[in-house]
Amino acid sequence: MKLEEYRTAKTALEKGASIAPGDTKFKKLIDECDLQIAEEEKDLVQPVPSTLPLSSTAPPVSEVDLTPAPAAPAKAKYRHEYYQKPEEVVVTIFAKGIPKQNVNVDFGEQILSVVIDVPGEEAYYLQPRLFGKIIPEKCSYEVLSTKVEIRLAKAEIITWASLEHGKGPAVLPKPNVSSEVVSQRPDYPSSKKVKDWDKLEAEVKKEEKDEKLDGDAALNKFFREIYQNADEDMRRAMSKSFVESNGTVLSTNWNEVGTKNVESTPPDGMELKKWEI
Repeated sequence: MKLEEYRTAKTALEKGASIAPGDTKFKKLIDECDLQIAEEEKDLVQPVPSTLPLSSTAPPVSEVDLTPAPAAPAKAKYRHEYYQKPEEVVVTIFAKGIPKQNVNVDFGEQILSVVIDVPGEEAYYLQPRLFGKIIPEKCSYEVLSTKVEIRLAKAEIITWASLEHGKGPAVLPKPNVSSEVVSQRPDYPSSKKVKDWDKLEAEVKKEEKDEKLDGDAALNKFFREIYQNADEDMRRAMSKSFVESNGTVLSTNWNEVGTKNVESTPPDGMELKKWEI
């Protein structure tokens, strides 16, 4: 592994260690990177040959800057992408033919750590601090023939703006409004004050109840209230007695009128006459 590759790996490990300070494996790998970086830098710094002629205008050898130029960032070995659902984020790393034993995936409260280390090849690291928190015990991964598929269970039902933390605001999902909670009352656009339909209905019922009637109207109202508040047997008794007696008897006792025909009983001083058609 070249010097710039060790530096890139060290940077990734230091990021993981800052997020999970209690994980000792990061420190061990960082120390190993430091050792390799020191070896590589020692090989790059070579003494200036003594046979070279020294110009009167050339700076002393001790003042020559032998620090290597910063290396360009190493290109990731494998490409990765992600998509999400309301309850999970699916991360895909496109790595073909990787043995399962060479893939190590760990989950933290808000960190994903992926290491693909195949003997004889450059190790691959993906250790982002995630955009949102996850539930580690519900996360899983699968090593397939062409890719590594990782499923992250979201701790909150929000839409991630990116895979990594700090790259955009979270988006709350739109609430599902059930049709059952939508008011069935008519609501028309108007500049006037919206009417309270429940209150209006209650007022109408109260007016009907308190209405003062005379004569047959009062009697009919009285019978209607009895019928509305009666149980099934009382209603059957009232209907049977009224019809069979030609409107001269109104009984609420089904046990009394249910087993016999109800005879007409005209009021005192009046005579029942049958009309022939």
